[in-house]
Amino acid sequence: MKIQGIEENRLQLLQDVSGVFRPGILTALVGVSGAGKTTLMDVLAGRKTGGYIEGSINVSGYPKNQETFARVSGYCEQNDIHSPHVTVYESLIYSAWLRLGPEVLKEIRKMFVDEVMDLVELTTLKDSLVGLPGVDGLSTEQRKRLTIAVELVANPSIIFMDEPTSGLDARAAAIVMRTVRNTVDTGRTVVCTIHQPSIDIFEAFDELLLMKRGGQVIYAGPLGRRSRKLTAYFEAIPGVPNIKTGYNPATWMLEVTAASIEAQLDVDFAQIYADSDLYERNQELIRKLSIPAPGYQDLYFPTKYSQKFIAQCTACFWKQYWSYWRNPRYNAIRFFMTILIGSLFGLIFWGKGDQTAKQQDLLNLLGAMYVAVVFLGATTAASVQSVISIERTVFYRERAAGMYSALPYAFAQVAIEVVYVSIQSFIYSTLLYSMIGFHWTVGKFFLFYYFMFMCFMYFALYGMMVVALTPSPQFAGILMSFFLTLWNLFSGFLIPRTRLPIWWRWYYWASPVAWTLNGLVTSQLGDNTSLLEILGQDFRPSVKQFLKDFLGYDQDFLPFVIIVHIGFACLFFFVFAYSIRYLNFQRR
Repeated sequence: MKIQGIEENRLQLLQDVSGVFRPGILTALVGVSGAGKTTLMDVLAGRKTGGYIEGSINVSGYPKNQETFARVSGYCEQNDIHSPHVTVYESLIYSAWLRLGPEVLKEIRKMFVDEVMDLVELTTLKDSLVGLPGVDGLSTEQRKRLTIAVELVANPSIIFMDEPTSGLDARAAAIVMRTVRNTVDTGRTVVCTIHQPSIDIFEAFDELLLMKRGGQVIYAGPLGRRSRKLTAYFEAIPGVPNIKTGYNPATWMLEVTAASIEAQLDVDFAQIYADSDLYERNQELIRKLSIPAPGYQDLYFPTKYSQKFIAQCTACFWKQYWSYWRNPRYNAIRFFMTILIGSLFGLIFWGKGDQTAKQQDLLNLLGAMYVAVVFLGATTAASVQSVISIERTVFYRERAAGMYSALPYAFAQVAIEVVYVSIQSFIYSTLLYSMIGFHWTVGKFFLFYYFMFMCFMYFALYGMMVVALTPSPQFAGILMSFFLTLWNLFSGFLIPRTRLPIWWRWYYWASPVAWTLNGLVTSQLGDNTSLLEILGQDFRPSVKQFLKDFLGYDQDFLPFVIIVHIGFACLFFFVFAYSIRYLNFQRR
């Protein structure tokens, strides 16, 4: 790198790599660990998130434009990342919806999805839930085929596959390779990285790009029947032993090109390839294909994404709807805890709503509102984090595939939470309001419900925001707990605002829990003019006056409290959306 004029020290992963991938040809990228095969594929696919890239990539003779290329290519990741709570068919419909243009009618999309399921042999699994890897749902081999199908429904011309047979037994690998072969036979360009394949798998490939450690190409060309062209090339190099009858050519190839053999023979396989006739033929083919064919126009799409913004929001919400509906570990437990906690607190504070004659009665009522907010609010923030952590991984893959921008995803994620939180809040509010015995009026109940709803909503948004801001769920949990502790400490219940040191009162105003407690107490008791008995004092202020002077809760301030709740929710949402858009903790 310094020879090329680059002064800072950088690790060069790829060196002088050139080649051609053609339609209807299945190409294998092979090399020992550290050879750079996955790095090369990430560079070609435009998935590299770090480092410096030099050189040129042409598609059909024209310089590659990543936004355009993402629309005509697919990338099958090794980890098979999918939303766990949707079916196989829904996963494919969702991918086709967002990656095929609006000119493709809904009926045509469904027909195309059915054809792809037949191609990859997933028709019998149409209604099966995807599930979590190693936990439930599809097997590893079935997930591999789903990964391929999710890309195929986008009707790509080029597909990259990162070790499609990794972690599979012989039978499962054969099924996946049959799927890959079927894909190639449709006329698509398919490139696979592969690590020490069996004879049968290796024979399924048409061409090979072999790399050695250091990111250099040592062979790029056809395999030939029973890999004879490959073996003939290396056997022609002096000192390289001939392959034994029945021996795996892939294993033999990696053995004879190992660094130890290079040192033993005192040769450089990369230099031998660069001096070979095969290299010259490849360079001639590259020069020929780097010129656009007569009458062929460069690909152009007027928009970055296949679907418009509204369609992206609709599709994302559709998937989230089914994901939440089929996630009892999250939502059924959410509602169970809501009913349980609401009933428990209702029984503990039974009939306290109209007991405001004594100071202790009033403080008991304040305590009821405090625990009602903090207990279930913190539970909401914690439980949503596991869901967002899983979905964020899926989001990284889907956004890299050009399915949608970050904002529709954020809108859909928040919108589905609004639906469930509104129901959860209504159940919780009804239980508490009736059992504690607050004064039944439409206005007061609506305000109680409003503050409970906004409370659970900003707690959920806070949990989502913290996940989006941090690289791991563990870090998110620690950060969330720290600020929740401060929110509770400065909520105005443990220490009233009027008793806080002046230099700490700013955090009282920054605590959402303090605003919720203010809104709940003021909306229910702020107009109460009955006299309050204070222990040890002859003076008897009204409840309204006591709340204002001792706790700092002023009924005239209530409209502003209502608005501030919207502000907290919007703040957490915008930080969540911004973080999802600009922070990428996935490194390639």
